[in-house]
Amino acid sequence: MKLTTLINSTVIIASLAFTSGIASAQTATSINTAVNPDVLGSNSTNVSYIQPFNLVNLAYQGGFKQQGVPSGGTLISEGQRGNITPKDLVKAAINAKKLPAQVLNNQDYISAVNLQLGVLTGVDYPE
Repeated sequence: MKLTTLINSTVIIASLAFTSGIASAQTATSINTAVNPDVLGSNSTNVSYIQPFNLVNLAYQGGFKQQGVPSGGTLISEGQRGNITPKDLVKAAINAKKLPAQVLNNQDYISAVNLQLGVLTGVDYPE
């Protein structure tokens, strides 16, 4: 493991430990979607999702244990082995009623979870 990866992982774990209240706050990310992308306004809806950082933080704290996602260091090691992927976390959140099912089709959201989980585990997950 590279020294920078080890340092980054340590900083992230420390950040997660100090920000335990963030997951419970579940600040929402607003994403605008439109029936017709050329006409925003009356055809657009505002959908709120749990932020990707908060999703990964919630998983780290054990928020998806009932859905089969490990917590803490086990989440990190399983992510490093490829046994837990960003899509696994999104599916767990859907099963836990934290996200609507259509989020699985939102590539921007999946990419953001990919980034957050990658920072936590030190792994570059394929898109």
